[in-house]
Amino acid sequence: MKKVLAFISLLSSHWGLAQQSADSLALSGAPTRPKPVSEKNELKYNLNESGTHFFKATFLNQTWLRFTESNPGTTVTGDPKDNTFDIGLRRTRIQLFGQLNDRVFLYLQFGMNNFNFLNGFPAYNTSGTPSNRKIQAFFHDAVGEYTVFKNRDYLKLGAGLTIVNGLSRFSQPSISSILSMDVPVFAQTTVDQTDEFSRKLSVYARGQVGPLDYRVVVSDPFPVQTNGATPPALGPNANFALKGHHKQFQGLLLYQFFDKESHQTPGYMTGTYLGKKKMLNLEAGFITQKKATWHTGETVADTVYQNLNLWSVAVFLDMPTNRATGSALSAYLGYFNLDYGKNYLRYNGIMNPASGTTQPVGGLGGTQGNAFPMFGTGSVVYGQVGYLFRQGLLGGSGTLLPYAQAQINRFDRVDGTMGIYNLGLNWLINGHNGKLTLDYQNRPYFIALPSGQLDAQGRRGQVVLQYQVFI
Repeated sequence: MKKVLAFISLLSSHWGLAQQSADSLALSGAPTRPKPVSEKNELKYNLNESGTHFFKATFLNQTWLRFTESNPGTTVTGDPKDNTFDIGLRRTRIQLFGQLNDRVFLYLQFGMNNFNFLNGFPAYNTSGTPSNRKIQAFFHDAVGEYTVFKNRDYLKLGAGLTIVNGLSRFSQPSISSILSMDVPVFAQTTVDQTDEFSRKLSVYARGQVGPLDYRVVVSDPFPVQTNGATPPALGPNANFALKGHHKQFQGLLLYQFFDKESHQTPGYMTGTYLGKKKMLNLEAGFITQKKATWHTGETVADTVYQNLNLWSVAVFLDMPTNRATGSALSAYLGYFNLDYGKNYLRYNGIMNPASGTTQPVGGLGGTQGNAFPMFGTGSVVYGQVGYLFRQGLLGGSGTLLPYAQAQINRFDRVDGTMGIYNLGLNWLINGHNGKLTLDYQNRPYFIALPSGQLDAQGRRGQVVLQYQVFI
């Protein structure tokens, strides 16, 4: 408290002297010239002279302007729509975190996601009470962490609501530093089913020992009944079980050939370092949970429980190609083996601009608008690549970073392979702190065959302009 009062007193005296000097110059008629000021790109308060103990705040806003070719049968508030145009907030976040002493770290994140004109729709929810468009914001993270070895990253122990996960780097992405416009959400495997927007109540150990970066997690999943949607009925295809409760175990291991990953905040992994680091990592991860899903057996009365078993292997490259000019290359290629149980499949549409459909697909929910089968039992190959042009390419207006993404799914309940492709261009006005992204996505749409399998019938496109501001 004494430090805070002294800080306020110092600011007050500084302002008073500055104002007195300015008034004197104005009365004398002398011209005033602004002194050069060094700009800061962070809101940070040091708790000690060296700055090793600190508390920091960040703010992020991602605004989308989007045109979407709708899946067949799409309706928007009851009207059929072949296409839609919407404006929305993909993410709005506040982070508060700091190293309070040599061993204690606190991390909090508050915000909202996927806020567009449909937020709060329909007018009445399934319980018959009025909906409310003003209930989106919530705590994403609330975690405390203890550093076991002073001034070393060998072992950190944490607990709370956190995105520290296994499986892959994209299961815990730092969304302010994404290479492309958005992350591959399929890697956040239980998002809003048995977690809270990919966050879970967990205890974990993480650290870096030599070239190895690791995290081991024990999570307490939420019951699927609490996710705000009507759970699917028990049937022949697997869905998250409404009975039983079992802990979830996760792990991720990276071998770092060159520079080390940023290890300050719990979990979050950088999308691209924009050539500021030389990274080449091999990674392997897993998530497992006993009796996580269920389906009917040989008879309707026979219930079969299945384990959740997910694993992946990948390589991540992010390094400068010319340090003098600031150009850089970033790439990722991963294989994901996903076993949710028999024929598990779930549609998802990011910030879906549609509210319903007249052509449901195979009894699955949320098939309207821009949705596609995003999560399922089977396998996914995901890759992305981007090239950062030299700094100052656009003079004082920044530089460009074009990218490409490909997600190739092969799910048990979908006939053949399914490809989702994105091409985009980042205009880095001020690095990740101010950037404009133009993205085009091409995806398939489906019908259900008599066998219950899904069959692709054609493709649809989506164009998004995103403006990100971050400090």
